[in-house]
Amino acid sequence: MRVAVRYFPWFLVAITLLTYGTVFASEDEEMKDIKLSPQTETCIGCHKIYTPGIVQDWLTSRHSRTLPGEALKKPAIERRISAGSVDESLSKNVVGCYECHSLNPGSHADNFEHMGFKINVVVSPNDCKTCHPVEVKQFTGSKKFNAYGNLMKNPVYHTLVASVTGMKRIEKGEIVSESPSEGTLHETCLGCHGTKVTVKGMKKISTKMGEITVPDLTNWPNQGVGRVNPDGSFGACTACHPRHGFLIEVARKPYTCGQCHEEPDVPALDVYEESKHGDIYEAKAATWDFKDVPWRVGVDFKAPTCAACHNSLLVSPDGEVIAERTHDFGSRLWVRLFGLIYSHPQPKSGDTTIIKNKDGLPLPVTFSGELATEYLIDKPEQERRLKIMKGVCNGCHNIDWINGHFAKLDNTIKETDEMVMAATKLVSEAWETGVEDKKNPFDETIEQMWIKQWLFYSNSVRYASAMTGAPDYAAFKNGWWYLSENLRQMKDWLDLKKKAKGKVSP
Repeated sequence: MRVAVRYFPWFLVAITLLTYGTVFASEDEEMKDIKLSPQTETCIGCHKIYTPGIVQDWLTSRHSRTLPGEALKKPAIERRISAGSVDESLSKNVVGCYECHSLNPGSHADNFEHMGFKINVVVSPNDCKTCHPVEVKQFTGSKKFNAYGNLMKNPVYHTLVASVTGMKRIEKGEIVSESPSEGTLHETCLGCHGTKVTVKGMKKISTKMGEITVPDLTNWPNQGVGRVNPDGSFGACTACHPRHGFLIEVARKPYTCGQCHEEPDVPALDVYEESKHGDIYEAKAATWDFKDVPWRVGVDFKAPTCAACHNSLLVSPDGEVIAERTHDFGSRLWVRLFGLIYSHPQPKSGDTTIIKNKDGLPLPVTFSGELATEYLIDKPEQERRLKIMKGVCNGCHNIDWINGHFAKLDNTIKETDEMVMAATKLVSEAWETGVEDKKNPFDETIEQMWIKQWLFYSNSVRYASAMTGAPDYAAFKNGWWYLSENLRQMKDWLDLKKKAKGKVSP
């Protein structure tokens, strides 16, 4: 095997082995029954010295204990692998370093020679689908898969991003805005939506093993859910299943979703923690089984997490299927609470850049509230999805309780949309009278107050209503109080600006 380093510092290996010999001995004992491929065994030989945390994390994974060939023999409802078959080279060994980092080398611009092997830096959904094709296909149809493009290729959303995150300076008494830097985007909006990872070339880096040559990647690292990968694929499975453990028990817990879904714009985790479901989770989660597949309502868990409602395979205690597993996290949703500018039926496609409303804007609703119905799911599909969600609720609640809950949600959606409509009328008046400039609809004071109305305050009320009760988020924590106060401030600001510009009589 050829070593791709100029000088191999064996003295470091010796020191490390002396220091951590007991740990490695224990690790070797733990690994003695694991069926490793020769390539993965070589990877671990070095990485247990230089990146031991990765190896230990991998040892907690099912990948480290599962032979894909054996996994295929399980009853279909219990499988975590959806491929009908796998290559013989993958079926008889556990899923290790080489099994994931060597796939599809011809499509990976980030493939490079490393210690005698051809290795990809980034493992993409296109690689994961070797064993998990159904999950990747479902994910491919989702808004999360399209998260990067939906944000950066929609001129309205992109203008909002630039207005929020761009550098601001004061020059000659005026605020001057600059486009956000790549680094700022990387750590803000694209931290969740995903970056575009490309290969600029090769670079040399210094490591404990000496100097090595690796691909020079842009916007890396990033685990954003819609990341554009060097092989051209979209998405990062590790957004929910963190590498190198990839544990389902991590993906099923609300804190994983809370990496991105927090107040003020998407207050799902905050609302959940205040809700009765969150209260039960906080008290009892330590006694629940987050590993079981399928997930048994009332047995493995006593109250839903995000995953239970949105994507997990749920069954009753006697094994009756309540909801099928899906990796399209919007496929059970009939309404989109998070909208620009109003709530609306879920889009037909996860690629929302194709939407065009009657105003000619790439938005699902016009400013006057007219839906772009051609691009949104119809009433029968809405009813079908609502039935699935009610079935999830019915695992614990009776029909009367469920119907009452969704009736309250319908009312909340209607009233918050009306409050947004009132704010939109004010900002439209500011544009029509020339008090504000519509060239950028997001950069002036009344416009940014308008953004708060639909992006922060309405969302807070809707999420609080949808997620079975978080009264403070519906009332005072970015809720109705702020919807009302913000509308009054918008009206007062508009009146003052009109008066100052002579648009009304003093």
